[in-house]
Amino acid sequence: MSARIPVNVLTGFLGSGKTSLLNRLLRDPLFHNCAVLINEFGDIGIDHHLVDRIDGDLVLLQSGCICCTIRGDLATAIRGLYERRERGEIPAFVRLVIETTGLADPVPVLSTVMYDRVLQHHFRVGNVVTTVDAVNGAANLGQYPECQKQVAVADRLVVTKADIADASGLDALHAQLARVNPSAPCVALDPVRLDARAILGADVFDIASKTEEVAHWLQSTRQRNYLALAADPKSGADANVHRDIVSFALDLPEALDWTVFSLWLSLLLHAYGAQVLRVKGLLNVECADAPVVVHGVQQLVHPPSHLECWPSADHHSRLVFIVRGLEPLRIQASMDRYLRDYC
Repeated sequence: MSARIPVNVLTGFLGSGKTSLLNRLLRDPLFHNCAVLINEFGDIGIDHHLVDRIDGDLVLLQSGCICCTIRGDLATAIRGLYERRERGEIPAFVRLVIETTGLADPVPVLSTVMYDRVLQHHFRVGNVVTTVDAVNGAANLGQYPECQKQVAVADRLVVTKADIADASGLDALHAQLARVNPSAPCVALDPVRLDARAILGADVFDIASKTEEVAHWLQSTRQRNYLALAADPKSGADANVHRDIVSFALDLPEALDWTVFSLWLSLLLHAYGAQVLRVKGLLNVECADAPVVVHGVQQLVHPPSHLECWPSADHHSRLVFIVRGLEPLRIQASMDRYLRDYC
């Protein structure tokens, strides 16, 4: 067991702070010399640009960590990383972190690592860390089965945004989390200080400590994957099928007036916040040398932050939306009209 590379799965619903937590963990010595695979919902995304600086499909951070995005099948991506490691093309990472999309069922990810005939000889599941948004977590648990699964399989529950949540709502959320997963310790994420060891925990995923329902999910997923591969060896389980949820991107070639843009985004989320599950963006703002990063989760817009530099030669503003039951063309038309009238 100790000879195999531990795999930590970082999961959590849309906007719960996975990428922000990952950025902080990668700066801690406990997470040095690890490889990171980032999955994104749909064919587009920007999360891989938000994990420090990136060069092409793979980035080597100063800490010795390697980051890249998952393109296609998860098992193929992990095997590819391991083969490059063995050939000496990349540093000999000692840990693998998989950040799932916010809409992912994490069970197929765990099943892949645990039961794939090649991977199980080289990797083992370390633990599952699930981020939970203190502001929207209770509603997400009630509406989305994926969110319940993310909480149920966790070895550690990391509650984010507790500093801006209502105290009574926070108590109710903790009680709700305890009902879904009574065995996982809850860690409140301090916005300043990070206890990486408390989040990492004992670093061992133990099915025996999970509920019977979680064990059943894993076994069922294993059987489904086996049958799919028997029928078509090139097939892979798709854990991210959401017929009423779509992702799309808006690209803006011109530099933006920050005041005008932020007002438009606030009005959009005020009107359609329940349907805008997530919005992330890298913005080219007038008079700014580096991109401005914006994050919105339903009606909540977080304070903007800045990257040190642009991740590529393309300095166009790029907004990625994940929406439910909302026509992308409607958002595009709204932005075009607003920027035209007020800029």
